[in-house]
Amino acid sequence: MNDALLAVPDRNRPLTLKLAAYSGALLLVALSTAIGLYLASRWGNSPVVMLYLLPVLAAAIYGGLGPGLVAAVASALAYNYWFTAPLHTFQIHAAADVVTVVVLFLVAVVCSHLAASVRKQARLASQHAARNAAIAGFARRLLSTRSEAQVAETSASRLAELFDCLVVVLGKDDPAQPLAKSSANATLSPSDFAAAAFTLQSGERSGRGEKRAPQADWQFHAVTADSGIIGAVGLARSDGTPPVRDDGLVLFESLTDQMALALDRARLDGEARETATLRLRDKLRSALLTSIGDGVKPSLKAIQAAVRALRREGNADKALVAQLDGEVTRVERHIDNLVDVGPAEKYEAIELSDLSIDLHRRKVIRGGQAVRLTPKEFAVLAELAKHAGRVLTHAQLLRAVWGPAQEDHVDYLRVAVGSLRKKLERDPARPLLILNEPSVGYRLVANGPETSVAPVSQAG
Repeated sequence: MNDALLAVPDRNRPLTLKLAAYSGALLLVALSTAIGLYLASRWGNSPVVMLYLLPVLAAAIYGGLGPGLVAAVASALAYNYWFTAPLHTFQIHAAADVVTVVVLFLVAVVCSHLAASVRKQARLASQHAARNAAIAGFARRLLSTRSEAQVAETSASRLAELFDCLVVVLGKDDPAQPLAKSSANATLSPSDFAAAAFTLQSGERSGRGEKRAPQADWQFHAVTADSGIIGAVGLARSDGTPPVRDDGLVLFESLTDQMALALDRARLDGEARETATLRLRDKLRSALLTSIGDGVKPSLKAIQAAVRALRREGNADKALVAQLDGEVTRVERHIDNLVDVGPAEKYEAIELSDLSIDLHRRKVIRGGQAVRLTPKEFAVLAELAKHAGRVLTHAQLLRAVWGPAQEDHVDYLRVAVGSLRKKLERDPARPLLILNEPSVGYRLVANGPETSVAPVSQAG
């Protein structure tokens, strides 16, 4: 992790810095000894003992507990060697000098502990402040992103900056195509992809420095939202060391939580924009179809009026007039169907027990299996489904499917209904779905097959 961001704990400091801290502690003790020799020559040994507390405190504050304890031991030995009789030896003859050296050592040890504790608390406070600042800055950057790709790119660049490593962001749907990379050099090997797949599947860390797939060059962490695992972040260093130390794990997890929230927000924003686009398109489509209907219908009405006039005169070919009337009616019905089609959310199939009728896609499914219907059979079923629960007369069904010229051919309708019952009813002889209203017409049961067994006469 970037040392400028978070203070490095004593155990993770480089060896050169540790040696410098211990050497500095000894130099401070030597300096205090030199000053003590100068003072002792003028005022005696009494004030010298207090001088050794200064290097102990300085070593503990700036170097930590270890340098502080070394300074404490060195101070006690230096005072004994230079300022207690016999001089220039580590022997002590006077009991008062023994007490002085022991008290000096104990006071030095206590002071080093206190100073080291203060230093540790200050370092922890600095870490917390730096971590909070990093999280806040990361969140501010993510607020300006709009899409999942922008969130991934921003996250990859910021994480690479904070942890001084290469970063890739993988999506769960297609991990083989990273959503973002911090550098063009961020490439994954097959073993890295295997580790990433494990993390995306289980949510556990894997890769470099972990129990799972330690042979991989990258270390992977899951990105988890309320809906589950939505991606993974991979990190790697050029020197092969684990990219996230234990002391930086809390910060990293906080940042990935922010990333997960941003990805969820971007996904919801995208869905909202798509929904708004669909609604706008449906409005435009509805307006266009209505305009077409309003423009074409008057012409169709005029043609129908002309056909009726020809029929009244009786001079024209009756078959040709009937055919013309039927075609005009069919075109009018198609226009009505187009205008009546609502937005996309109204395209839901009609569900009747185990029967599904999709008028928009012209599909019929019974018991999970598609049913093949002829155009006339589907037209009859569609007309009944549009008015499910209502009785449609023979004339209504014939006019809607075959045209006005065929309103008297009830046998056409009976053949089509009989074929529908063979394909849709469990027992065509005892229909429970398409019911016959004697001498009137047919009715499609609104809530699926009725529980009671229909009489045999229903088959007509």
